[in-house]
Amino acid sequence: MKRKMLCTMSLLAVIACCAAGRAEDVTVRLTTAQGQDAGTAIIKTASHGVIVQLKAKNLPAGEHGIHFHQSAKCDPPDFKTAGPHFNPEGKKHGLKNPEGHHAGDMKNVIVAANGTARTTIVDNDVNLGDDSHSLLSNGGTSLVIHAKPDDMRTDPTGNSGDRIACGVITK
Repeated sequence: MKRKMLCTMSLLAVIACCAAGRAEDVTVRLTTAQGQDAGTAIIKTASHGVIVQLKAKNLPAGEHGIHFHQSAKCDPPDFKTAGPHFNPEGKKHGLKNPEGHHAGDMKNVIVAANGTARTTIVDNDVNLGDDSHSLLSNGGTSLVIHAKPDDMRTDPTGNSGDRIACGVITK
């Protein structure tokens, strides 16, 4: 009986430990450069990286680059305060770059004719933990949507144009 109780208590301790170390989802509120609500992105921990559930609105139709940026700032009108792409390993830009890519580089998103986008994006190179690849490290980061599609090669930005929507990622 004591052995069974000890095993149960050990199992509960392991479960509590794992639950305490698990990062919580982060909801990012996006804003356009004109101050309009641009929707939300829910960032969730995945087995490798994060999953971004994007529900965007009030954006121009077409294909757009989307990246995690270095700083937890989104000052309009140009969102330059978000800094460069999140790049803890100092790599080149672009998912198709033979020299590697920024941790914050992601696939482009398609915005419908009505200005909305509902999509799920996976980024295997970042996390919500407490290491150098965490989107929450050093006070947080930001999520930026660009005016044009990312060409997936050109360093440092992929020729993705102006920053048209931004949201801060913090705990």
